Amino acid sequence: MGRFAPGAWRYAALALALAVASAVSSRIRNAVALAFVALAGGALHFHRDPDRTPPESGVVAPADGRVSVVREEGDRVRVGVFMNVTDVHVNRAPLGGRVEAVEHEPGKHRPAFSKESDNNEKVHVRFADHEVTLIAGAFARRIHPYVEPGDELERGDRLGHISFGSRADVLLPESIEMDDVAVERGQTVRAGETVVARAET
Repeated sequence: MGRFAPGAWRYAALALALAVASAVSSRIRNAVALAFVALAGGALHFHRDPDRTPPESGVVAPADGRVSVVREEGDRVRVGVFMNVTDVHVNRAPLGGRVEAVEHEPGKHRPAFSKESDNNEKVHVRFADHEVTLIAGAFARRIHPYVEPGDELERGDRLGHISFGSRADVLLPESIEMDDVAVERGQTVRAGETVVARAET
């Protein structure tokens, strides 16, 4: 059996408990019970956490999914990845470094692929020269950071996950310009493996 993100079995156990209750009490017990069993399997699949092999250099994607944001913000560049329901939702460090801060920002719960998602609930994981932002979506209301200030991470290390959906951004170091970005909007990427920007690291 593969690895799962923390909390995966809690969601699955709830669905399995409902399956047992349905099998005992429901008039259509087989169909309802099977639906809950499928829901349990879906919860585990959603929270799967496969190993990844980072490249030797470059800034790697913080999430599996499709690139939904590539834009300049002042003298910095932001790259965002939208995670579909079928994507792995464990997020990874785009670069190595020491975690300076982990900050929660309350907000709305708009669809993570929409422009309004910039105002959604977030968790910022700040490093000395870059920042990863985990953004909740319309259905994803639980952001789970794994790291704390002072933790030292390598490129591709796990840093958190978002249960049931959303987006992960990386605000690139000031030294990286738009011409250094190696992906474009709509491109499919893999957390910890796909290089999203070229950099001397």
